[in-house]
Amino acid sequence: MLLSLPLSAAENAPMHIQFLPPDDLSLRQEAPEQQQLIQITEYSVLLGSQRQSNQQPIPITSPTVIRLKGKPLSKGADVGLVLIQFDGEGKSLKKPSYDPASRILSLNYPLAQFSAVVDLLRHGPVYCQFLSYANGHVWADLHSGAVRVR
Repeated sequence: MLLSLPLSAAENAPMHIQFLPPDDLSLRQEAPEQQQLIQITEYSVLLGSQRQSNQQPIPITSPTVIRLKGKPLSKGADVGLVLIQFDGEGKSLKKPSYDPASRILSLNYPLAQFSAVVDLLRHGPVYCQFLSYANGHVWADLHSGAVRVR
């Protein structure tokens, strides 16, 4: 696939391009403006329960968060922390975002994918990738490395 790109595009192509889904809508034709690619080295899980105030009816929420740390792999990558938040409803998730000031990459998944994410992390190696494009398109993922079948 990289052989069909012009030389300058190939130089700026995402490092883990093989893990991206097909670009059926041609949203990733240009080189990404920003790429954060890290190999995950540690994770922690938070299962919370909180009552935010004394309001009636009692609003109790139960945040489910996975915190990831790793080593940067892409040129210019400086992400320090990846926060994956899980939404119990999963109807309309927030888009992935990267805050350069705090160096935090935020991902959102439906709660139904919690077990799949933890399973992926347990069987490493795992990479986290964030790409943003001039047209406003954003892509983020967690993916495994190549794993040999036994």
